Amino acid sequence: MPFIPHTSDDVRAMLAAIGAPDLDTLFEEIPSALRVGELPALPEALNELQVTRLMEARAADYPRPLCFLGAGAYEHHIPAAVWEIVGRGEFYSAYTPYQPEASQGTLQVLYEYQSMMAGLTGLAVSNASLYDGASALAEALLMAVRANRKSKSKRILIPRALHPLYRRTVHAIVHNQGIELVEVPYDPTGGHTPVEALAPYAGQDFAALVIPQPNFFGVLEEVDALTDWAHQHNALAVAVVNPTALAILKPPGEWGDAGADIACGDGQPLGSPLSSGGPYFGFLCCRREWVRQMPGRLVGRTVDLDGKTGFTLTLQAREQHIRRSKATSNICTNQGLMVTAATLYLSLLGPRGLEQVAAACHANTRVLVEQLTQVPGVSRVFDRPVFHETVLRLPRPASEVLDGLLARGILGGFDLNDDYPELGHALLVCATETREEADLRRYAAALAEIA
Repeated sequence: MPFIPHTSDDVRAMLAAIGAPDLDTLFEEIPSALRVGELPALPEALNELQVTRLMEARAADYPRPLCFLGAGAYEHHIPAAVWEIVGRGEFYSAYTPYQPEASQGTLQVLYEYQSMMAGLTGLAVSNASLYDGASALAEALLMAVRANRKSKSKRILIPRALHPLYRRTVHAIVHNQGIELVEVPYDPTGGHTPVEALAPYAGQDFAALVIPQPNFFGVLEEVDALTDWAHQHNALAVAVVNPTALAILKPPGEWGDAGADIACGDGQPLGSPLSSGGPYFGFLCCRREWVRQMPGRLVGRTVDLDGKTGFTLTLQAREQHIRRSKATSNICTNQGLMVTAATLYLSLLGPRGLEQVAAACHANTRVLVEQLTQVPGVSRVFDRPVFHETVLRLPRPASEVLDGLLARGILGGFDLNDDYPELGHALLVCATETREEADLRRYAAALAEIA
């Protein structure tokens, strides 16, 4: 099929039907100064072979550096079988499973994914994904405001130690709906959000408290105390979690006396490659009592007239299936391909394999920090336990150090100067299970040369 299936006769017939003499007439309301016209710098069309050679040449111009970046983008080993299966036509080009009789494979994959995420978070229900972790948090907070009948407020407590891009994304999505985000400061010594930091807000009406685990600095929060504080003050506890870390950390459903109410985050660590800024997908889980406030798709298991197991979309309170004003969300798609990869990734690793990945990440980060802090002038900023990221203080601006590391083939981390200038020359570094001992030594040697 051609990319544009309309013939010249088709175009003429459509123009005649709407009473337009030509295509230019359709766009006459656009001022001529805003029209691009021709594109003289656009090169001539290339065939498939030429395009392949061009892209290979460009890829060779950017050799793959050692990655210690983190900050929401994590390089994990992905078993070859994951994308070999995801790339099959049944998954790769599958459309929304509105017809269950024709989409049982896709629906079952989504159901298995939901089951795995519910088990990983310790909560009863999972949806079939959202765009990314940041928008998943925004949807979780909109959900919390709707669901919390004990609160008449549209105010949310959100830690400053939460990922800065998450905070900006959430603000962009919820502020026009009258929701106020109140930032809670972090402890300058530990890098966490202590319960004492919430004391000024005791007695006030808040719909929810956001609890990251680990937080943006990689620091582990006192999640039990924070969850109990939220419930004691009639606020819902909304967890933002790294799914890999949940293999060795207490799941949100077990935080405090009653567990978190909602858990969300980014599923990128579960089988999605780092590929020029994506792809990502957001996950969202909750307690059973909040299921009818959950946005996005939910796949249920049932039986047909013959008693055979079947799967179908259910509880779809979204704008495609209900009056817009009644919808829980206006998100019109999920990241089904990434969810399929995550399902295969989790299936292949299993609980023990994911635990080993998480443990290896933590061990590598500990060794990396030990080696880097032996460089004169380099020290840890915070003194609390971390998962697989931590903040280091440098003797020179982080941007200069990162430039020097990149020249030596190393992505050295994330410069915190723009988002947390009060930390000085601070760098967020991360090590996953993909790093070997030689990689860690290479980073330490390069940093010693530069710093």
